[in-house]
Amino acid sequence: MDFLNLLDFKITDFIDILLVAVLLYYIYKLVRGTVAINIFIGIVLFWGFWKLTELLEMKMISSMIGGFMSVGLIALIIVFQQEIRKFLLMIGSTNFANKRNFIKHFKFLKPESTAIKTDVDALLSACEKMSATKTGAIIVIARNNSLDFVKSSGDKMYIEINQPIIESIFYKNSPLHDGATIIENNYIVATRVILPVSNDRSIPLRFGLRHRAAVGITEKTDSLVIVVSEETGMITYIKGGKFILYKDINDLSSILKEDLM
Repeated sequence: MDFLNLLDFKITDFIDILLVAVLLYYIYKLVRGTVAINIFIGIVLFWGFWKLTELLEMKMISSMIGGFMSVGLIALIIVFQQEIRKFLLMIGSTNFANKRNFIKHFKFLKPESTAIKTDVDALLSACEKMSATKTGAIIVIARNNSLDFVKSSGDKMYIEINQPIIESIFYKNSPLHDGATIIENNYIVATRVILPVSNDRSIPLRFGLRHRAAVGITEKTDSLVIVVSEETGMITYIKGGKFILYKDINDLSSILKEDLM
């Protein structure tokens, strides 16, 4: 082996490494907090071991692992079908071409101060009040993926988040309480939205249509959903098609803020 070749580092090599790093970053974001994260880490380690055997010219084991990797591609597509769909939705989003939203996809490269932050405290305070009165609610918080395909089913608006507004929307006698409310950045952009319902049979029977709709939209996009049960008053947090456990409202606030970073 000629290790001196490692010194022959061109600009195209740097671009190649950068593109791979960005790709791995977005794949990690898609699977973070789900069961698939362990599979993803395992695949990265396995791929790293394969490349190491190639570098050390261990031909027999390298060919065995290489054969497994090529055949295992079909299995990976099956295992990661939800994550692949979300990734393609993110790439093919109608808002991706918009300059403001395009930059938002690379928000990890820009200063924190330029980001518009959702008022999580006002949102959760409203949820606590609605929980105490057993007022049903379903709130969808958009992230990278466009929600235009569901926003069109409801009433569009543009109101900055505050606790009284959220409570008034889901008040039982309000004409806007039926359906989901969508939040983008720090603004309520649609109410009475109809969401796709999940067919996942593993969802416990005690959860109704609100929770199934919350799971459905998070299966198809990277959005986050908070549901307040009309029967029990319980506040549920759903991400990536999964129910996220938390200790108390302060813990939920920390988790939500981290997911919105």
